[in-house]
This record gives sequence, structure tokens and C-alpha cells, in this order.
Amino acid sequence: MAIKGKRGKAIDDAVRELCLSLPETTEVIAHGSPDFRVKGRNFASFAVNHHGDRRIALWLAAPPGAQAFHVERDPDGYFVPPYVGVRGWLGVNLDRALPWRSIAERVWEAYAVIAPPGLRKSMPPVPDIDPPTTGIAPEAFDPLSPDKVRKKLRRLASFCLSLPETTEGASFGNPVWKAGKKTFAQAWRNDGRLNFAFRVGAERQDVLTLDTRYSVPHYLGHNGWIALDVETDVNWPEVEELALTSFRHFALKRMLDAL
Repeated sequence: MAIKGKRGKAIDDAVRELCLSLPETTEVIAHGSPDFRVKGRNFASFAVNHHGDRRIALWLAAPPGAQAFHVERDPDGYFVPPYVGVRGWLGVNLDRALPWRSIAERVWEAYAVIAPPGLRKSMPPVPDIDPPTTGIAPEAFDPLSPDKVRKKLRRLASFCLSLPETTEGASFGNPVWKAGKKTFAQAWRNDGRLNFAFRVGAERQDVLTLDTRYSVPHYLGHNGWIALDVETDVNWPEVEELALTSFRHFALKRMLDAL
């Protein structure tokens, strides 16, 4: 993910230089990623390995027809991004030899699509920047990549896969373990904190969250899930008990009999 060269500018620095060079733009963190806005309206999103897609990319507002034109002409440099692609937005790969002059042009066009008329009339020329010479740090690209994290994931996987009829998969780029077709354990690492998550039920949620290592996760919490911060230390008997509790909730009778 690194681009060789003499200068030390990183891809995210170049993205900010491009987007923030346009009039009255601001950067806002949304869903963990930088969005760039003009007058409160988003015209660009910087997405790094979004849900495990292995891309370093910009999602950009685009003029009508531009998405189909660019993706058909250069499918390695451009793609249809998730969520906003149906609105005609354009995905731009930033680490696949697409000229940065072309990337700057796409950013300029995105701004022109979203900016109010008064700002469009006073737009400067397409920004001209020196291209970046370094990519994204491995841990920023994949928070689960450090050896200490992978070691913990391997141990959790070993226990989960020792249970009857279990498999390992991925959801939104993060590892999950399933009993049959039902996920009973999962892991993620956000803001430098590794979490294991299990289904324990609403009543036990209240008790566990008295311990600051535990939290009720977004999206899953209303279904009785709990997240345990294991970034620093792991009490493996505790983790295995939680995993087994969650497995028992989702397992079929024959799986429980096989225990």
C-alpha cells in the first residue's frame, strides 16, 4: 500500500490538500471516515478498506453520466461505490496508478456538483498538487493486522471452532464465528481497541456493563449482545464462558447434544 518516491506526503494528506483547497470546505468524521463538505453538504468521502474491500478510495459526487463513463473506460481506476453509487457517485481508487491530475479533476467536478451557485461561480482552477509518495500505514489500512491482535484472534477462533458445527466467516470486513447459520461471536478493532462480542441477553448486559471493560455495541445491543475490550489483557476463561453462552443460545439441539 506504499507508493515509492522521495517526498513524504501520504495519500490522506493529498486528499485533504485537494478537498480543503476549494472554497468554504470542511472536514467532518462520519461513521469513522473523513467526509468533505461545502456549506454542510457532502461532496467527497475518504474510504480506507471499507468493510474489508481492500481499497484506498474517494467516493465523489459526479455529474450525470460520469459514473458510467469513467467506470467503463477505466475499471481499474474507477468503480461504483456502495450506498451512494445508486445516486450516481463515483468511486476513485487512489493507489492504482491513476494520475493525481485526474483525481484532482474528479474532486473539482464533485465540488461543482454540490456547491451552491454562488460558490460555483467563484471556483478556482483545478487544484494542482504534488502527488503523494507514501500510502496508508498497515495498521490504519487494517486495524486487525498487528501480530498481537492476530494472536488473540487465532485463540478465539480456536475455541469457537472447537464447538460443534461452527464455521468462521466475515461480516463488514470483520471476523465472525457461526453456529450453523447464526453468528454467535465476532471481533472488531476501532480506535485502537480490540473487542470481542457475544450474545448474553439483556439482563446480563446490565450486570456486565458495571465493569468498564464491557459496553453495549451499536446495532447489536438491542438483541442482547455485549462487547468486551480485550486490547490490553484477555481473561481467556471469561472469554470462553461468554462464547459458550452465546453458542448455546443459537445452537440447534443436535449441536447442544454434541457438546
